[in-house]
Amino acid sequence: MNQTTIDEAYRRLDSAYTNKQSIAPLTRTFPNLDIHEAYQVQLKTIQNWESHGETIVGKKIGLTSLAMQQLLGVDQPDYGHLLKSMEEIEETPVSLDALFQPKAEGEIAFVLKKDLKGPNVTTADVMEATDYIAPAIEIVDSRIKDWEITLPDTIADNASCGRYVLGKKKLELTQEIDLAEIEMNLYKNGMLINEGSGKDVLGNPATCVAWLANALSEHGIGLHAGEVILSGALSAAVEVGNDDTIHCAFSTLGTVEATFKA
Repeated sequence: MNQTTIDEAYRRLDSAYTNKQSIAPLTRTFPNLDIHEAYQVQLKTIQNWESHGETIVGKKIGLTSLAMQQLLGVDQPDYGHLLKSMEEIEETPVSLDALFQPKAEGEIAFVLKKDLKGPNVTTADVMEATDYIAPAIEIVDSRIKDWEITLPDTIADNASCGRYVLGKKKLELTQEIDLAEIEMNLYKNGMLINEGSGKDVLGNPATCVAWLANALSEHGIGLHAGEVILSGALSAAVEVGNDDTIHCAFSTLGTVEATFKA
């Protein structure tokens, strides 16, 4: 592992945030940057934010769909950290001022009532540890210019986290709820853009959360009671700009909406 590469990649991303200026792909500047080093860059960024008063409130899983994995030429998801400052309230417009090039995705959010720590966490463990699920919109964002990312780029950049919005409905998990069969329609400004279902994310959103708990264990990190876990986009991300409204309608799970203002 090249510590000089990790430190310099971290500095470049930190400069992007500080100056609100997109940067060239890290993998162009550091062609040998690998996945393990990229996660070290991410963790270094998170530790810096925590030292300045930020609080981790959850985690997100990315690249859970086959289509997105094929697009980036990878065979695994990735993950990032959700911070208190990333929370948005449904009725309040999301400010575009602090974002770079945002896109919106519809997801199923898990809120935990028990800790989960890998390895060997199963889908059944996730179901048992979940307090409730809720409809969610993740607003992904990239500090890499023009979204020209490879897997190490997005991992280093906190899995392209931006903001997130939770809907009001809270649904307790029971044996009667089939997560794989929950369907979602995503609308932009009233027009249906795309659709997806729970089976589009590793076959089951709870499987994604189990994968996350096991992947995090490699860094000695667990999932904690009260955390929000965004389990992966059920359909393709949609670009958003000033005055846009994204509305996601889920079967069983209700709706969630986000409006954007410059």
